[in-house]
Amino acid sequence: MNLTESIILGVVQGLTEFLPISSSGHLVLFQHMLGFREPQLLLDVSLHLGTLLAVCIYFFPDLSRMTAKVWGLLGHGPQRPGSLREAMDDPDLAMVCWIVAGSMPTALIGVLFKDPLEMAFGSMSVVGVMLVVTGAILLATFRPAGKTSGRKQVGWARALGVGAAQGLAIIPGLSRSGTTIACGLLCGLDRELAGRFSFLLSIPAIVGALVLQLGSGGLEGVSLLSLIAGMAASTLVGLGALRVLMGVVRKGHLFYFTPYCWAVGALVWSLS
Repeated sequence: MNLTESIILGVVQGLTEFLPISSSGHLVLFQHMLGFREPQLLLDVSLHLGTLLAVCIYFFPDLSRMTAKVWGLLGHGPQRPGSLREAMDDPDLAMVCWIVAGSMPTALIGVLFKDPLEMAFGSMSVVGVMLVVTGAILLATFRPAGKTSGRKQVGWARALGVGAAQGLAIIPGLSRSGTTIACGLLCGLDRELAGRFSFLLSIPAIVGALVLQLGSGGLEGVSLLSLIAGMAASTLVGLGALRVLMGVVRKGHLFYFTPYCWAVGALVWSLS
């Protein structure tokens, strides 16, 4: 895979990993229409590292606060909560607990159903249908102007629900960001919180997926320049896509992506 293809794949990864339009669905479409090969494993890992870096940069204030609070919880800070209930009163420690809880159903679904769900990658029709489903999920978040407030706490049940939604997004064509943010909104979460929780929850999921990829072996040789270029492209474009999407979520306009998902889904279906 040459340098130009690596950069293009990095741009596609950065855009589609965060915008609710399904990165897997677009990969299948580009492979079919442009003759792109699936990225070599080492390049694919670098592209995902780029999007992981984008999330960490964008949410660095959240991550630094949570890290400091966990460090303090372990007895290395000036103040240490006396009980779990007291710890949950701290919003940053509570977010850590909810991320851990939400990661459990994601991991369970990923381990038990990864192979059968990813077999759907070979079916253009499945990808097309799932893109249409993604559009319908996004449309379900539409609310008439007026009510903008929502729950300021994720809670255990909602964390598990959003985590399960993230696990199901293994299905190609089903957007991870769109499904998880929509699940949070439909569970009554505040818009900003739904977006933040979705992307913070993606961090352990991306790390886990990278570990599984590396553990599968088959690291083909890829030029260092291609790896750096693809990773840089996915990071920079991912940061821009994150900024755009969070703005869209705050305004309650996630459903704006519905027509695009339906159009791409219909295109993929017609090519199947």
